[in-house]
Parts: sequence; C-alpha cells; structure tokens
Amino acid sequence: MCRMARPRKPLLSTDRIVAAASALVDAEGLAAVSTRRLAAELGVSGPSLYNHFRTKDEILEAVADATSAQVDLSMFDTDDGRDWRTSLHDWALAYRSVLTRHPNIVPVLAQGPGRRPAGLRLADAVFGAMVAAGWPPAQATRIGALMRYFIMGSALGSFARGFVDDEAAYDPADYPHLGQAHLLAERQQEVDEGAFAVGLRALLDGLQLQYEALATA
Repeated sequence: MCRMARPRKPLLSTDRIVAAASALVDAEGLAAVSTRRLAAELGVSGPSLYNHFRTKDEILEAVADATSAQVDLSMFDTDDGRDWRTSLHDWALAYRSVLTRHPNIVPVLAQGPGRRPAGLRLADAVFGAMVAAGWPPAQATRIGALMRYFIMGSALGSFARGFVDDEAAYDPADYPHLGQAHLLAERQQEVDEGAFAVGLRALLDGLQLQYEALATA
C-alpha cells in the first residue's frame, strides 16, 4: 500500500496564524477575525488552531505584538548618539508609520502592552532612554504615556476624512469659517501628516522647557 509522504513543512504554525490574522485585520477589521474564518483562510480544521492559541483574544494579542515588533527602536540604543528629544521625535515618526499601515489593530494596542514581549520592549526602551537622559522616573513614565496617547490617537482616525467632498454641505450662512472644508478630504495625507508634525513639535517644545527647568531646580 502506498503511503502519502508527510509534508516537509508543518501545515500550521504560530507565525502562519498571526500572519493570516494580521492580513485579515488590515483588510476587514477586528470583527472579521474568528477561529472559523482563520481556519478557512489557512486551509485547516478549526480545532487545529487551538494547538497554538486558546482564544480569538490571544490571536489578536499576538497580532498586536507583531505590529509593535515592527517599530524601530534603534534610536534608543545607548551607542546611537541621538539626544532624548531627537530620539523621541524619530521614534514617534517610526511608530506612527507602523500604525498608519495597520490602523485596525490600534484599539488592541491602546489597551497597553500587558504581557506582550515586543510591547514591553518598546515601553522599556522609551522609559530607559528618558531616565538615562536625566528625567526623573515618574516623569519618564508620564512622557512614555503622553507620547503613546498622541501617536495612537493620531492613528485612530483622520480629521480631514471627517469632512465630505461637497461644498453645499458647508453653507456660509451656517458655517462662516468652513468655506474650504470640502477640500480637506482630498488633502487627507497632507492635513493629517501636517497636524501630526505640528503636535509633535509642540509636545517636544513643552518637554524641552520642563527638561531645562530640571537643570536649574
């Protein structure tokens, strides 16, 4: 009797499940993820997923951590040479870049790192760099939180996309200052990236003043 050869590679792995779930979240959002749907996408039986993840929430946690792992943290290396302000600036841009590519996973990331290894490495890198730069630990914690609020908030939605491409919707009699609002949607990237740049600079300018005050306290 002829026996079928076993596949050289296992049909299922943690990485394959996370990759499939990530693609599904990106394409259709968090609600689209289910063990049944993932099993169909992967061409396996539903129960086989439970050898790797016990619940849908565990899968989404893994997707969130895989997203965090994409964020560049090299600016916080001790031998990198960038000062704390430049490091925060460059990290914020890198973090936002990742989140704008994967906005649907942001609600999970916004819950905090929990036990996720990449998320914890990210938090550790920011906190450690701020303390090494001379910030008191309590303030370093607040800075890490502040930056996460700002970066994640910017990725959760688009101000420009919230306006419709219809000049008639903004009657000057009702909205005397929104005469150009119908143009915002088509300039979404320019508006959103510009707003992020303005906000980031304002945050860093404010932190710089606090940092300088520490030296004279």
